[in-house]
Amino acid sequence: MAGLKVVVLDYGSGNLASAERALRRTGAEVEVTSDFETALNADGLVVPGVGAYAACMAGLKAVRGERIIGRRLAGARPVLGICVGMQILFEAGVEHGERTEGVGEWPGTVEKLQAPIVPHMGWNTLLPGEGSTLFAGLDPETRFYFVHSYAVRRWELEVSRPFTPPVVTWAEHGGDRFVAAVENGPLSATQFHPEKSGDAGAEVLRRWVDSL
Repeated sequence: MAGLKVVVLDYGSGNLASAERALRRTGAEVEVTSDFETALNADGLVVPGVGAYAACMAGLKAVRGERIIGRRLAGARPVLGICVGMQILFEAGVEHGERTEGVGEWPGTVEKLQAPIVPHMGWNTLLPGEGSTLFAGLDPETRFYFVHSYAVRRWELEVSRPFTPPVVTWAEHGGDRFVAAVENGPLSATQFHPEKSGDAGAEVLRRWVDSL
């Protein structure tokens, strides 16, 4: 949407150019930067991520990204995590027997998928959570692009009334069910890559930008 400023956080991880191009197509003004104040004050912040969980967390801390995320959310300012950028929002990740503490916005551990073929690479459908904004009205056969070996396989955050529970969207690979997206007030995240998911991914990004 014209006039909205979106920052793609540059902390040494993620498909920055792809994310920037996809977000520009929504009409938003987009900047790729690691600058603390710029990321803090943008209308929307996108946190991409690829590769190892521990390396992503180290890169995030190097630019004080966890503080940026925390301060934005404290002020109800939207954040969107993508792929490992979603995973690091959880409590911890375990890769090759090594546990790395995450940002901790949600409880839960990122762990290896228990499927016959890993990594999970390619197009997959979703099971959108009730009340989803990002996926409302989409054809159930709509597919999104995934490439990952690790995921959150159990949702652990319990919310009681009067608080609104997060909307959790699931996907399945090789019989293993995992969290594919979360919508939780100003904090949203996708395990799939919307910037690589064609028209379907473009629609999800447009809906997120429209909500800013």
